[in-house]
Amino acid sequence: MGAQQSSVNDVHVVVVGGGFGGITAAQHLKSQGLKFTLIDMRDAFHHNVAALRASVQPGFAQRTFIPYAETFGDSFVQGRVDRVDTARQTVCLQGGTEMFFSHLILCTGTDGSFPGKYNTVASYHTAIQTYENLVKQIQAADSVLVVGGGASGVEMAAEIKTEYPEKKVVLVHSRIGLADPELLPSVRQEAKEVLLRKGVELLLGHKVNSLSELRLNKTHKNTVVTTDKGETLITELVINCSGLRINSEAYKEELSGCMSNSGALKVNQHLQVLGFTNIFAIGDCADIKEPKMAYHAQLHASVAVNNIICGLSGKQLTSYHTGNVTMLLAMGRDDGVGQFNAVKLPRFLVVLGKSRDLLLWKSWREMGQKYTHTEINTDTPDAVEEIHCEN
Repeated sequence: MGAQQSSVNDVHVVVVGGGFGGITAAQHLKSQGLKFTLIDMRDAFHHNVAALRASVQPGFAQRTFIPYAETFGDSFVQGRVDRVDTARQTVCLQGGTEMFFSHLILCTGTDGSFPGKYNTVASYHTAIQTYENLVKQIQAADSVLVVGGGASGVEMAAEIKTEYPEKKVVLVHSRIGLADPELLPSVRQEAKEVLLRKGVELLLGHKVNSLSELRLNKTHKNTVVTTDKGETLITELVINCSGLRINSEAYKEELSGCMSNSGALKVNQHLQVLGFTNIFAIGDCADIKEPKMAYHAQLHASVAVNNIICGLSGKQLTSYHTGNVTMLLAMGRDDGVGQFNAVKLPRFLVVLGKSRDLLLWKSWREMGQKYTHTEINTDTPDAVEEIHCEN
């Protein structure tokens, strides 16, 4: 199914999703001179590794959005993909636009609650303003309840307590262990110890009742939150960092037979969706047994693009192999825990490697742009002044 094109002139690679995997794939395609179109709902790449700090530190959000058009020009299209038609080899965008592909790279990522995710059709000015609004809510609250103790919840609680040490911060997690289970037990324990040293209160083994009915990201005094174990908490602000799910909306209708129970797409060792030679899945939406990380999505992208090129020239395809887990958790700008492969790292190395700037420099470099500082008057959201700065 999905025969390879015989000529480079016939090639049009459509990349659905402009996250870490998507921009890496697009850059590789661009460097190889292959025709491609990158599609994303937003008009700017979101370095969401830094999304949580953008929620607590005024003015930080503007550094986390990098306009696509300045990097990819007319090869970028903003829009939402409604469905994929494999028989006609087209992607169908909301509004009726259809786009032919010779090859398709799906990198739709995961979806979840703001502030960890911002998967909305919007301009980056609007996105920046949304984060600045949450900063104000956190500043106004005397107490904050963070729901979810995975990587995002752990980092969120640490960021708030680092920036505002006087605030009461409570982290509620349905499990006893914090962070990702793929991490070394000693790293997960160290994350717990760092939170406690910072003054974060932990309520582990408790699930918040009726989370969908709570008012999230909005300060409201005397908000009552209960858990399945009968615990009652009084807080002023609730932030949800749980419930990530595969973003399968673009392909679930056409590729349902290739999906796992999680909504991710089953792929072979070449990252081709099972049953297709010209459709690839990379990043979070690929059903690969490894942590969902930006680093892995970028590795996938390199393999997928290389295999498109190899397929065109009749060369042997490259296989993707998972490795040992490397993961760094920023515990605020001044602390962090993590491991490189199977080796626990000293905390100061995590601070140097990630916590201080959350690898923002890397994304700006990969997008081929210099950091553009955007000053926003948060009292009048439409008033935006561009000020160009050096990295």
